[in-house]
Formats: sequence, structure tokens, C-alpha cells
Amino acid sequence: MLRGIFSFFLVLAAMTALTPAAQAAWYEASTERFVIYADDSENDIRRFAENLERYHAALALLTDRRSDPPSPSNRLTIFVVGSDREMREFASGSRRSTIAGFYIPRAGASRAFVQDLRHRSGYPDLSTTVLLHEYAHHFLMSSSRFPMPRWLSEGAAEFFASSSFESDGSLIVGRPARHRGRELNQLRRPDIRLLLDTETKERGRRSGSQAFYGQSWLLYHFLTFNEARRGQFAAYQKALLEGDGSLAAAEAAFGDLDVLEDELVEYLRGRITTLVLSPEVLSVGAISLRRLPKGEAKMMEVRMTSQRGVNREDALELVEDAREIAAEYP
Repeated sequence: MLRGIFSFFLVLAAMTALTPAAQAAWYEASTERFVIYADDSENDIRRFAENLERYHAALALLTDRRSDPPSPSNRLTIFVVGSDREMREFASGSRRSTIAGFYIPRAGASRAFVQDLRHRSGYPDLSTTVLLHEYAHHFLMSSSRFPMPRWLSEGAAEFFASSSFESDGSLIVGRPARHRGRELNQLRRPDIRLLLDTETKERGRRSGSQAFYGQSWLLYHFLTFNEARRGQFAAYQKALLEGDGSLAAAEAAFGDLDVLEDELVEYLRGRITTLVLSPEVLSVGAISLRRLPKGEAKMMEVRMTSQRGVNREDALELVEDAREIAAEYP
């Protein structure tokens, strides 16, 4: 999955405490698949919850995968930390950090941490992109028993991460990956064999393939929308399920890989296709909102820090903060 800013971020070292902005009101939004905590308006958090359920519906529809709703305790919990500066300090203890948001995969207790909710039509902000990328991984891993080649896993996550939520309730999927614009602009010719061959990729990672995520997005997008190659993507994935290696499956499904590289170069220079999903095909389901009482709201900083991850020394300090709040709100 994404490294650096987009990595799984397990923090076990001492952290600078989060200092959130003046609180308005903390709310808990509860849906079939998500629990969201945010110091925001009731309307904003409800809309955020609706968008996430729409996004899940789009993933299920476009990948033709279905997953049973998780038990209430196994839903993905999302904490809205605050501003960009507050996120950097919360995640790493440093304002110089480049972390825009992060996701921690845990069996039965996965957590995501994002910046202030920002609702806008068009390309999502970086914090939302991180969340959409990681939830795509979360969905794909939980809805299949078969491992995916790294390019396919990251390509799918990048493809869906640029989805945009429109004011009419529709979802646009397949937008150009602007957050990969720099590496794609510098890409002269994708090395498909290096991308597809998992063993070669592992050896080549140290040599500095900076455009791995951009190339993965490009190939996934091309195979999804290219009419001339319709059916080849499905044939490739079927061969993988039958036990073929990634490179062998690609050569069987796509044919001459040099030709595929030529087509990708032209595709990147052309107009990118997108898909608009109407609200009618994106089921949202019931959403319940609860305003947190004062004691629970004041405990949110402690709760987020604890669930982010602490070492023993930090935990001993954190529990004292929790006891003070508990004494104030018995």
C-alpha cells in the first residue's frame, strides 16, 4: 500500500499531544459500515457518512464484488482530527511532516484519521484521497480470499481514490489522478514488464521506480475503459485466480506487451474517460447521528491518541489525562 504519506502508519514513539481547535460539538455518525467522529456540524458529518456509503456501493458495483455488512464492532472507525497542521502534529509530532491522513489496518479494529471535512464537487482534497485509497484496499481485501499482484492492488486503489462526490448525489469515478500528476508528467514510457513481474518489481524497487503508483493507475484505468481490449482485463484476473504468475497471465491476456506500452503512452496524452454513477444505483442506507455529551467529547483527544497507538511510557501519561476527565465528569 501507499508508503510515506500514504503508508500504514503505526505510531509507537512519543508524540506531541493533539491541540484541537475550539470545539463546536462532537458528533458520532453511525452507518452500516462506518462509525465517524467529528467536531463539526451535524449536516457536514451526515453528508460525509452518506458519501462514504455511496463510495462503498460504487466499489461493490464496479468490481462486481459483494461483502456482507460487518458486525457493529467491526465497522471502520474514522476520526476527524482537525486542520492540516493539527494532523501533522497528531501523526508525527512535527509540523514539518507531510502526512495528510492515515489508516491503521487491524483485525476487527481498523482506524482511519482524516483532516477536517471538506465538501466540494470536483477533485477531492488530499486527506479524502488518502481515505478513499485505503478504504479501497480495505474493501478489496475483505471481499476476496485471493491475493492481488501489487500493481493491481495499488492501481485499483488509485483508480477509485480520485472519485468525486457531486452535489446531486452522483459519483464520478475514473478521474485523472492529479495527485500523481508530477510522476505521470515525467513518465516517458511505462515499463510494463517491471510493473507486472512481482519478483522483478521487488528487486527494482530499490533502484527507484518513482512512478510505480502512477503507472499502476494508468494501466488499471486503460484496461478498464479501452474498448478494443474489452474482456482482456477479466481474462488476466481469471488467469491469476487459476494460479498463473502476473507476467505470464498478462502475456496470455494482453498479447505483445511492447504494443501495450505504446498504447499506454498514447492513452496518457489523450482525453481520459470517466464514469458517472447516478444516485439511484448507490445505496446509502440508514444513518444515525448522536451528539456526544460533554464528558465523552472532552475524552475524544485521549481516545484518538490511544487508538492511534502509544508505547508504555505514553500510555502511562495518557491514562492520567483520562482519569482527570473522568473525575470531572463522573
